[in-house]
Amino acid sequence: MGSQLKRPVMLSARDREELIRLVSTGVHPASAIRRARVLLALDTSVGEPDPKEVIADRLEVSGETLRLVAKRFAETGGDVLATIGRKKRDLPPVPSPVTGEVEARLIALACSAPPAGYARWSLRLLEKHVELIEDIPNLDHSTIGRVLKKRNCVLI
Repeated sequence: MGSQLKRPVMLSARDREELIRLVSTGVHPASAIRRARVLLALDTSVGEPDPKEVIADRLEVSGETLRLVAKRFAETGGDVLATIGRKKRDLPPVPSPVTGEVEARLIALACSAPPAGYARWSLRLLEKHVELIEDIPNLDHSTIGRVLKKRNCVLI
């Protein structure tokens, strides 16, 4: 109950109706429904909420989930949709080392004649040769396979 007192959740009547509609109708992500139910259970505008342990048992969530939803509600300034929705990533995803130029060089290598002593290119053999070429980043054999599959290149 300590976290409820630190970050009380006060919902307006409109927010409460919106959350009830979200929980009871339509198709929504399970995490959004779970957070909406937590907000409804922690709402102090309709009276004193139950103790944290009772709410956690009833909603089948942990006490930590209750604390995090209340914290997120406070951080978003009481914005219900921002609280129940997914957060935006802080960092962008890591860019792929495979660019168009790298793909072209890789396909050209795979279409060339295999080295002496080999009948054909294999993914692991391509991986070893890619390591020797300086202007192509080192790629794993599975990455090489994905690039070739994407371009319908078959190693024969």
